[in-house]
Amino acid sequence: MKTTRTLENGILKVSIKGKLDAATVPAFKDEIQSELKNADKLIIDMKELTYISSAGLRFLLSLHKKLRKKGGLTITNINAQNMEIFEFTGFTDILNIE
Repeated sequence: MKTTRTLENGILKVSIKGKLDAATVPAFKDEIQSELKNADKLIIDMKELTYISSAGLRFLLSLHKKLRKKGGLTITNINAQNMEIFEFTGFTDILNIE
């Protein structure tokens, strides 16, 4: 998994390329942890996310809970395959997806 990140005006934007699963979640968490301290809102662009596992979903849920009292978490550009997973698991009712 590869990420690109920008932090501007309290908004952390992260683009993910590859897989978000049990093997990659710890590294992703480490990568964004310090930047999240200075962010009020997190936007995750999933245009190039090829796969998300239950570990990835759990991490997104933890981010949602952490940020909901601030500016929140927004997910953008989910492909059809991953959107099916979000719909099946009910995450479309929990997360802000654009």
